[in-house]
Amino acid sequence: MLTAPPALIAVIGPIEPPLLTAWVRHYQQLGVERFLLAFHFPEHVSPVLRRDLQATVRGCGIVPIGTSVGPWHEHTNTRLRDALRHRAGPGWHLLADADEFQQYPADLTDVMARADAAGHRAVGGLMLDRVAASGRLTGWRPEGGVDRAYPLGGHLTHRLLRGDPRKVVLARHDVAVASGNHRAPDHRPDPEHLCAVHHFKWRAGVLDDLRRRVQHFSSGVWQEHTPAVRDEAGHLLAHVGRHGGAINVRDPRFAFRQVTLNRMPTSWTTEAHGIFTSWRPPHATPHRG
Repeated sequence: MLTAPPALIAVIGPIEPPLLTAWVRHYQQLGVERFLLAFHFPEHVSPVLRRDLQATVRGCGIVPIGTSVGPWHEHTNTRLRDALRHRAGPGWHLLADADEFQQYPADLTDVMARADAAGHRAVGGLMLDRVAASGRLTGWRPEGGVDRAYPLGGHLTHRLLRGDPRKVVLARHDVAVASGNHRAPDHRPDPEHLCAVHHFKWRAGVLDDLRRRVQHFSSGVWQEHTPAVRDEAGHLLAHVGRHGGAINVRDPRFAFRQVTLNRMPTSWTTEAHGIFTSWRPPHATPHRG
C-alpha cells in the first residue's frame, strides 16, 4: 500500500511574504498536498502585513484555517498547532515552522513508509542554521532564492544559543509533540535517519524580534513556562553585540560551511547522529560566544 502524503501543520507569524511563498513551494516539491495553516500575529504587526500574508497563501492555492491577534505566549503556538493537528485527522503530520525548510535523505513517502515498517511513530530532524556569507543579518531577494542569500549552514542553535537543536519533523496523528516540536514524549526518533532542518531565521529584522521577545517575556506581557526562550535570544543578542552586529561565521565551534537545499550536507548522517544523541539541556553556567 502506498503511503499517503502527510498533512503539513504550521502556525505562521509575521514573516516576509516572499519567504512564505518559497516555503510553500518547497514543501509542495517534497510532495505535500494538504496544508493546514493558521496565522497568529502579535499586536505590533501591521494590518497591511497581515493581509499580505493571508493573500500570499491564498495565492498558493491554500485556504488558511484561521487568524488570531494577541500576545505570543510560550503556549500560544502549541495550542494552535494542536488544534490544527486535531483538524487534520489520522495519518502522518509534517510539523514545520515557517522559517524551516526540511531536507530528507530519501523521498518523503519512502521516509514515512520506512518509519512505519520499523515501528517508529515519529521521525526526527536536526536544525542546520543558515546565515549569510558575511554573518550579517541581511534581507534577501526572492529571485535569487534563500540558498544564494544564506549559503552557509552550521550549528548555531545549540552551540551558541544553548537551545535544543532536535526536531520532530513527522509524527503520527496520535503522537503528542512537545512545545517547539523538539520532542515527542515516549517516542524516540531513529537517530540513523535524520532530516536536515534548514533554519532560515537569521535574516534582517530578527534582532528587533529578539529584543521584543526578551522585553515582553521579562515584563510578563508574554507568559513563559521557563526562561529558556528568553535566554536563547539573549545569547544571540550578546554575541552579535560583540561582533559588530554579525554572527561570527569563522568561529570553528559553529562549523559553518557551504550547503544547499538541493543535496544533503556531506557526512550528514554521522554528524547529525552525534549531535542528536549527545545533546543535553544546558546547565545554568555563564556563557560567552
